[in-house]
Amino acid sequence: MRELTILGTASQVPTRHRNHNGYQLRWDDEVILFDPGEGTQRQMLMAGLAVTPLTRICITHFHGDHSLGLPGVIQRISLDKVPHPVRVHFPAGGRDYFDRLRHATSFYDVADLLPEPVSDGFRAETTAGTLTALPLRHSIETYGYRLAEPDGRRMVPALLEAYGITGPAVGELQRTGRSGTVTIDDVSAPRPGQRFAFVMDTGLCDNVFALADGADLLVIESTFLAEDAAMAAQVGHLTAGQAASVARQSGVRTLVLTHFSQRYADSTRFLDEARAEFDGDIVLAEDLMRVPVPPRLGSSHERAASARG
Repeated sequence: MRELTILGTASQVPTRHRNHNGYQLRWDDEVILFDPGEGTQRQMLMAGLAVTPLTRICITHFHGDHSLGLPGVIQRISLDKVPHPVRVHFPAGGRDYFDRLRHATSFYDVADLLPEPVSDGFRAETTAGTLTALPLRHSIETYGYRLAEPDGRRMVPALLEAYGITGPAVGELQRTGRSGTVTIDDVSAPRPGQRFAFVMDTGLCDNVFALADGADLLVIESTFLAEDAAMAAQVGHLTAGQAASVARQSGVRTLVLTHFSQRYADSTRFLDEARAEFDGDIVLAEDLMRVPVPPRLGSSHERAASARG
């Protein structure tokens, strides 16, 4: 299963209908919790999610709406005796904040946490693919994350039949790349890896586009509307139109808008503004919503066609 569960969608303060940030990505066996803001543990309960499957926690930066839920999640990992290590990624310059949150209160600590701070050029190999982090433009040290599955190949039944490859010979091809005189390239087609990007508090910068490039699913902040673009630039945030423009220019398949300022009573205005810039799939994030990663495209040609709309 490849699915995003949205736990919170507010920005600076929670509202009656929006909790502070929180996003869980399940990517087969890799389960990553991004930016657990205040109340994340309860939101996980409401969404029917346990901490036991978690393999990683990724923090973009140490503003409270992106990290104040970390103590509760860590203590729950300990309470539930999660049997495997949980890696925690966060900006290297924020190590003191992490240490304080890690030990915010007294508890019986048996959590197997592996802190792995990120800096520019961070790269980690996971069961789901390569996790990278790039610095963004905000008022404090902030990173965005990108998960990229390796490209592969998919067997084409018609080609297997044409070359007379059946039974154990198919497995041999997949393991060794050859069966007799037939190579895997003869009977397969390229299978582009899927990509996920997570971009929170930032002004426009080159790394926003680098993270979003070719993403099947882009989760991106859209704190402001265009009428407040000057304020957004001043405080290091994006408007809905800017986020959608990034998606269009980067060939994104599904765009998830989130991190909405409480100043706007009508959230559909974010969707209207984004639609003027991006004609692909747009999800206006709501708390406890589940968003599937789009089905895999079959070839590089299909990806290019999808990106062109």
